[in-house]
Amino acid sequence: METISGRVTGARSGQRVVLYAKSGIWWVQPLSSKPFTNIEPDSTFSSPTHLGTDYAALLVDPEFAVAKKTDALPAVGGAVKAIALSPGRPSPIAPPIVPKSIQFSGYDWEVLQVPSDSGGVMHANRASNVWTDAEGFLHLRIARERDEWTCAEIALTRGLGYGLYRFVMRNVPRLEPGTVLGLFTYDPMEAGQNHREIDIQLSQWGDPGAKNAQFAIQPYYVPANVFRFDSPGGSLTNSFRWEPARVSFKSHRATKELVAEHVFTSGIPTPGGERVHLNLYTFGKSRTSQQNGVEVVIEKFEYLP
Repeated sequence: METISGRVTGARSGQRVVLYAKSGIWWVQPLSSKPFTNIEPDSTFSSPTHLGTDYAALLVDPEFAVAKKTDALPAVGGAVKAIALSPGRPSPIAPPIVPKSIQFSGYDWEVLQVPSDSGGVMHANRASNVWTDAEGFLHLRIARERDEWTCAEIALTRGLGYGLYRFVMRNVPRLEPGTVLGLFTYDPMEAGQNHREIDIQLSQWGDPGAKNAQFAIQPYYVPANVFRFDSPGGSLTNSFRWEPARVSFKSHRATKELVAEHVFTSGIPTPGGERVHLNLYTFGKSRTSQQNGVEVVIEKFEYLP
């Protein structure tokens, strides 16, 4: 990914920019879950973008319905007030990314190496922050690289659908308030069902006084979709059972002592293109206050239909 930026002349209050990058077809940028780019008070805009052969910036009214992908850009008219086009050019700086995959718990996983969005701030992912040891355990870490914290994320190479998802974690360390450990499903192409996202997350989201874990379905801003609890350190097993119209979460210690459990029965997605993701990252602007790197070991992932 690279940064794309520009300036808008004559924009009215409430109008925003929608960015597209062309790779065969046009794809909204930077993410289908974040299709709008705000116009700053000095009339500029800036956003990460995936690389493409061509780029487009659309000035749109608030009611504009964004297509996450399209064969042809909309014409000026209606909610589209202006369009700017720019051809792509080869980057003289960024070396090509060599795809990396690993095997963990009997499954093939893709190691993500492009930046990810976290609370409106992009964080870098590095393949060097992901590995398995001689026992087959998965290691994820946050590590300092020059002047930034780099993070880790992997994604299963196929979807699994309804069933029991279990994550066995060995000696979870104390995480800083802005550090997030995520165990979740995600479908990048399906915004209509909130990306089929089902979450187990260990984090205080930058607030030292907050509980440090949650079970969630999306959208997270609906209060009934989030269950917060305090999670201890040490060896933990977190799981959820995904069924039609129901997701049941549970967390317990290695001793089988129950830590938390919760059941959601509203807004449950149906299976589609979702994949399991495991990530460790710094949340939003908390990355500037991150003091130390951290490493998390996941002993195994289990799935039962």
